[in-house]
Amino acid sequence: MDAYKEVDGAEPSPEYVSLAAEVLGLLSDPTRIRIVLALRQADELPVNALAEIVGKKPSGVSQHLARLRMARMVTTRHEGTSVLYRLTDEHAVTLVIEAIKQAEHAIANGQIPPHHHAPQQQ
Repeated sequence: MDAYKEVDGAEPSPEYVSLAAEVLGLLSDPTRIRIVLALRQADELPVNALAEIVGKKPSGVSQHLARLRMARMVTTRHEGTSVLYRLTDEHAVTLVIEAIKQAEHAIANGQIPPHHHAPQQQ
């Protein structure tokens, strides 16, 4: 059975297709991709640490995190006066990694892309 098909074998509803397009649009920003990858590596991080990792100002990273939080891709936990961000689940990471693999194919120029040489990671 295809991964995108419902349990009963039907195509996904138009609502899910529209929401999937919103998810892909949200992840189309390089800073948000870097945030997802940083949270994949560190599990939980405050805004300032994320800003340093992605090379952006904390105020800008906060805006990106707010959008990811509204989409329920990240969640927060308070520790003292700090707010720590973490990925809600593994799906955003999977989408980002697959998009990077597709990008590798796009620039491979007929060669075998790097992800086909390396052991599979996630």
